[in-house]
Amino acid sequence: MSWQDRCGAKLVSLEAAIGGVESGHTVAVAPYTSTPFTLCDALIASGPKTGLRGVRIEHLASLVCWTKPELRGVFELTDNYATPPNRAACHAGEMEYLPVGLWKSYELPAGMTREPDVFLVPVSPPNEKGYCSFGPGVWMSRTMVRGAKRVVAEVQPDFIRTGGENYVHIDEIDQFVEGERQKEGVAAASISAEETAQVEAICTSVAVELLNDGDTIQIGVGTVSASLGHFLDFRNDLGVQTELVTGGIANLVKTGVVTGRYKSLHPNKVVGSAFVALSRDEMKEVDENPVFELYDFGYTDDLRHLIQQKNFVAVNNALLVDLTGQVSAEALDHRMYTGVGGQTVFMIAGAYSPGGKSVSVVPSSSIPTGSGRRATRIVSTLPAGTPVTVPRTYVDYVVTEFGVAELRGKTIRQRARALCEIAHPDFRDELRDRARELYGA
Repeated sequence: MSWQDRCGAKLVSLEAAIGGVESGHTVAVAPYTSTPFTLCDALIASGPKTGLRGVRIEHLASLVCWTKPELRGVFELTDNYATPPNRAACHAGEMEYLPVGLWKSYELPAGMTREPDVFLVPVSPPNEKGYCSFGPGVWMSRTMVRGAKRVVAEVQPDFIRTGGENYVHIDEIDQFVEGERQKEGVAAASISAEETAQVEAICTSVAVELLNDGDTIQIGVGTVSASLGHFLDFRNDLGVQTELVTGGIANLVKTGVVTGRYKSLHPNKVVGSAFVALSRDEMKEVDENPVFELYDFGYTDDLRHLIQQKNFVAVNNALLVDLTGQVSAEALDHRMYTGVGGQTVFMIAGAYSPGGKSVSVVPSSSIPTGSGRRATRIVSTLPAGTPVTVPRTYVDYVVTEFGVAELRGKTIRQRARALCEIAHPDFRDELRDRARELYGA
């Protein structure tokens, strides 16, 4: 029996599925790399033509643009992550940005609709027992399926299957449509030779100086932190308990570096909510591999669980770090650049963990696009309006290509001195002057 036969009358045309969206509805959409592009593109194309008005779109870390000028009044986007398609609209106040950093198992965060009118999600074809997979990412899809009034799924034949809670039964889905080939999602950003050298130096410092054999790690997304998996091949018996499983981890499992032998939570398993930036070969490696388990985003990011993990090392990207150790990883002044995600809770968990650490990684400087001038990423104070993603009280280490600054247990003046030492040489004198002026350092 084909998957189409298994779906029976639930398999409908794209027009019929999208036609159920009405003015004033709330439509929830599976996040980020699990964006159902076929359904989204169809809804965006048909909305203005059919006279839709005031449709609330709840699409976290959206990879489609709901904010084009011609869609104003048709769709009203709420998002927790300023991804490139809608970042300009976020800066212009043309969408609703929802700052979320508190996650609870199997609950949607405050500000999201518990019972949306429609939930759009991509899934694999149902197997012989009627179960579909959410493919490369569970995110909050299981929770959304339980709450939505109507669930519409686009079928992606090449979706992988994993362990954990990466499944949904055909009976829980109201309508299916045939999906076009799933877009790749997030393309790897090209980086300069200088940025490559920064990544190599920072990740090497973390791997050699801050990680121990037997540790359990969380690796955040971002150019620097997401590269860490490629620098751990000399380590032994590492565990992975994370939000997003990044590149390099699949190979570490294959070579026996990642075993999960000493994990407190889910021993012997690699646990996350989704895979991000994996190569095709890596995706083949995790497909139906029982070591890999994907769970609800609220579960993987629930601080109440994470603080139970011993020797837990959280490694996350920063955009800016001030001289006291405050980290902003989501904005440059008041303008949102990304979002909170789970960084706050993972860094707190690393700081709390017996034998654990919270580590912020950041290039010492960068040259912003279009400016032509180098800017320091270690700053005397955060610019006005810049949100603090991780309070200084939960930042144990800051790492740049110039070294490691240990902040745990240090006074403000000691922190300032340590951070000046790992700043870019072009800015150290200026930062030291400001440290003396502000803190007498």
